[in-house]
Amino acid sequence: MQNITVRPATQGDVPAITAIHIRAWQIAYAGIMADEHLDNLSTEKRQAFWKDAIEYSEPQVWVAMGSTKTGEKVVGFVGFDRSRDAKTKPTTGEIWAVYVDPEHWGKGVGLALWDAAREGMQEEEFTEATIWLLVQNERALEFYDKAGFKREMTTLKTVEVGGAKLEEIRLKRSLA
Repeated sequence: MQNITVRPATQGDVPAITAIHIRAWQIAYAGIMADEHLDNLSTEKRQAFWKDAIEYSEPQVWVAMGSTKTGEKVVGFVGFDRSRDAKTKPTTGEIWAVYVDPEHWGKGVGLALWDAAREGMQEEEFTEATIWLLVQNERALEFYDKAGFKREMTTLKTVEVGGAKLEEIRLKRSLA
């Protein structure tokens, strides 16, 4: 495990967040989504989304800083806020996104980001947290299982991403 610090994201972090977002998708979803879709992910759309998210705190975005050969840099990020799901209690938070640079997978970055998001949601007085994951993303499912999330089997749904039909499920856990 490397020395990791987590802090609120700034506009200067947007290029790193975008690069991590795209690279993590390309590695995590290889063989799940079409190569053509993964090869053509839009940098501009992701930069615009994360720029606005940081500016308006919707969602709140935090970055993990880690040591690399070239010094300290952004190695992952998390976005969290109130749940976007209809009919959820106002005390339900949601992790909108968590992505770690694939070179830093398995080094504690995801855990540091989850800890920061959990603390942030508790400060916002959320009592439970949810996250939507692709069922095919076994690595992420295993991580969140270990973090105490439980799969809500009744939420299983089919989503279309890049022309592929994939199964998505919501996971939930208490923040108490």
